[in-house]
Amino acid sequence: MAPAITLAAETELSAANTGFMLICSALVMLMTPALAFFYGGMVRVKSTLNMLMMSFISLGIVTILWVLYGFSLAFGTDSGSLIGWNADWVGLSGVDKNELWGSYNIPLLVFMVFQLMFAIITPALISGALADRVKFTAWALFITLWATIVYFPVAHWVWGEGGWAFDMGVIDFAGGTAVHINAGAAALGVILVIGKRVGFKKDPMRPHSLPLVMLGAGLLWFGWFGFNAGSWLGNDDGTGSLMFVNTQVATAAAMLAWLAYEKIRHGAFTTLGAASGAVAGLVAITPSGGAVSPVGAIAVGAIAGLLCAMAVGLKYKLGYDDSLDVVGVHLVGGIVGSLLVGLFASGKGQSDVEGLFYGGGLEQFWKQCAGVFAVLAYSLVVSAILAFVLDKTIGMRVPEDDEIAGIDQAEHAETAYDFSGAGGGAARTAVPAPVAETAASKKVDA
Repeated sequence: MAPAITLAAETELSAANTGFMLICSALVMLMTPALAFFYGGMVRVKSTLNMLMMSFISLGIVTILWVLYGFSLAFGTDSGSLIGWNADWVGLSGVDKNELWGSYNIPLLVFMVFQLMFAIITPALISGALADRVKFTAWALFITLWATIVYFPVAHWVWGEGGWAFDMGVIDFAGGTAVHINAGAAALGVILVIGKRVGFKKDPMRPHSLPLVMLGAGLLWFGWFGFNAGSWLGNDDGTGSLMFVNTQVATAAAMLAWLAYEKIRHGAFTTLGAASGAVAGLVAITPSGGAVSPVGAIAVGAIAGLLCAMAVGLKYKLGYDDSLDVVGVHLVGGIVGSLLVGLFASGKGQSDVEGLFYGGGLEQFWKQCAGVFAVLAYSLVVSAILAFVLDKTIGMRVPEDDEIAGIDQAEHAETAYDFSGAGGGAARTAVPAPVAETAASKKVDA
């Protein structure tokens, strides 16, 4: 992602690039409601609204934090290669509407709002691991602290001029480390602290609405073109076009690889598998798509689809309750996509860096390892500490009775579906018919 990329300096605002970036910003904003639908369909009926709200609240909280100080911390003048600061950007009080972003031909405000959408969706990704059991007030406070202590500094490391990963040459086109590994490691840290859902590995916990899951996945796929192609900050040299193509190619390859694994392993092609495979491909191509060729994107997607499909079952073997496979898809997919840059970088995309398979040796691979494991370790440890402190003070989990009865009613005084008007008197107490068991869900009940 720019500004870690150098384009030809221009002194005048480009209406074309500015319009393009505003559209991309809107597409990335759409991804957070899309994520809400994706996650909301994957949980049981009694948790649907809570899952939607855990994403939506990020739109409110992170927007205010970003304007007040987050943008300054992430992209301000570097201090010690760890954090940024620019007093003129606090509350955007010193930003003129015509001020350009560095040597780029788009306004600073446009870059700011594009990056805001990344900052919003990253903590929302974490929520999928915590389904059914976290107090909404605790979650809101966690987002506030996590964005401030984890996301803003990591964004500076990776994308801010002077950040240590930036200066090292770690390639992360649109967020493999800063977004997906960051969120996936945080999810693992929190769930290790707060524990499992009531009935984990005993009760059926199948998705209540696979159509909602597919709708969310489709909207994520659509919005991801803005997420990825927009990260070049314009259309001046064709790199954004390469990223757009690679986003489509890798996602398709990952979906097919996941479905093939699922058919061999479980005997059926499931809609949940198709949706999850697509998201795994989107995650993996996010850091690598500007550096690899379309054929390389096929490899990245296929490898990620296969490894993520294998990884989601680890929670049953290792005993951690990652409700909606944030660790298996986002952490693993982010690691795969980031590391494969060191193997498949063609030298003909965003830079002349070549990976191992293109004659460049392992130099870039080791740089990618440094970025991946530093972000993973930092986010995992700090997120676990934040969850521990919140759990010991205000409490992170809802009472067990509320979890069993349904977190929607307990936390939001609402239910996702009203069946009171369906049919005659007897139908007023009816509950929705159980979702047909898929091959993927059989292993949940095993």
